[in-house]
Amino acid sequence: MHRGGNLLTLVSITVCARNAENWVEQCLSSLISQDYRPIEIIAVDDGSSDGTLEKMLNFRDSKLDHNIEISVIGSEPLGLSAGRQLALESANGEWVAITDIDCRPHPNWISAMMSAYDKDTSENVAAITGRTIFSEGNTRVSKIRSRTIQRKYEQRKRLVTLANGPCSMFRREALLAIGGFNPCWYHAEDMEVSLLLIQSGGSIIYESTALVQHVAEEGLLLFLRKRCRDARAHFRIVRKFGFQGVKNPSGSIMKHDFVSDAEKVVLLLPIFLIGFSMCSLGLVVIPNPYWWGITGLTLIFVLFSLTKWPHILWSASLWYGGILGLCDAIFRRRGH
Repeated sequence: MHRGGNLLTLVSITVCARNAENWVEQCLSSLISQDYRPIEIIAVDDGSSDGTLEKMLNFRDSKLDHNIEISVIGSEPLGLSAGRQLALESANGEWVAITDIDCRPHPNWISAMMSAYDKDTSENVAAITGRTIFSEGNTRVSKIRSRTIQRKYEQRKRLVTLANGPCSMFRREALLAIGGFNPCWYHAEDMEVSLLLIQSGGSIIYESTALVQHVAEEGLLLFLRKRCRDARAHFRIVRKFGFQGVKNPSGSIMKHDFVSDAEKVVLLLPIFLIGFSMCSLGLVVIPNPYWWGITGLTLIFVLFSLTKWPHILWSASLWYGGILGLCDAIFRRRGH
């Protein structure tokens, strides 16, 4: 029996995709394999130019005997936030779960989150978030991403400020009350609805046993594009909610953690450039032995930094994303 005495708490599981035909089958299969019932599945195709929509429709038609309502929505290419809003508006469940097409939720993902809700009677729970495990893959970049996310989750407490997009669920009425997912948001729609829910008096709880497997982020360019996108969206979050975080109705500040894993990485590029400049200047000027000592130490740091080249590029992508975010703010675009 679930909190409130309702034996049949329907959960709507939603996923959005664009040009992801190779991931549709595995993702949707993991959703119908959830051990929790009752559920419905809502898949949104965001204007794909490949066979994503067809794969979704074929999957729906091939699973008619599973007694699970599977809905497929086709739309123009409006973006992830708009796609999530379409799914939310079509959902019938008391709870609306979100994941990503490149994820494979474990069979107990939903049931673990529902159990966490049943146990928590002290909070006005508006959302529950699980844990995303990034596969390590075969590249240096994919291993960096996997281990960074793992360390971030190890530091999480029970009450958090982010219901992550790949592994969370929301009370539908609470989500609708804050306006849902704004179609204007460029990225970080999960962070922004999370902060709005906290502002409205809700809480978000973390359940570490609600696991979702994420495919490895193998390519360097893909990794850098996503980190640039994170930083670009973070600029909007900081502009709207401040550097420190967001206040709940009681006045307590809940710090947002959207790019907390990059707080140290962002310093690498300026430090590297300063060190490189000092080395270059020292080779030309050569004023005295003290300068050579400083230059020698700096050169050692620069050479060490070169062994961390993915982190240097990561830092550069964060700075570039921040500049794009500033331009978005100036020109009032992408949700500003």
